[in-house]
Amino acid sequence: MLCTQKDRTLYIQIEGEIDHHSANSLRERIDMAFEPTDCRRIIFDFSGVTFMDSSGIGMIIGRYKNVKKRGGTVTIAGMVPEIGRIFQISGLAKIIDSYGTVAEAEEALIKRG
Repeated sequence: MLCTQKDRTLYIQIEGEIDHHSANSLRERIDMAFEPTDCRRIIFDFSGVTFMDSSGIGMIIGRYKNVKKRGGTVTIAGMVPEIGRIFQISGLAKIIDSYGTVAEAEEALIKRG
């Protein structure tokens, strides 16, 4: 996982699988990167994610709640179709916008203000 910050956005690039073995570690690392900042947006780059189970859904929802407490927004970019189906079935698509690329996610956030 790679976390970078630009302005008030935290970019999180995840590679590989998000399952019960990795979700807790990801959650801790993301929270450690997010909490000391003034970030109000998170863009998850899922272009390298090959698998996600319910643990990944929980990890995303928790980060979503943290960002919402600051009045911010979470977006996900670059999902492969298999992850996109999980995103739809779980209901995450109703609360978190997704985009084809990180650049598209950035553009949408800029338009929102």
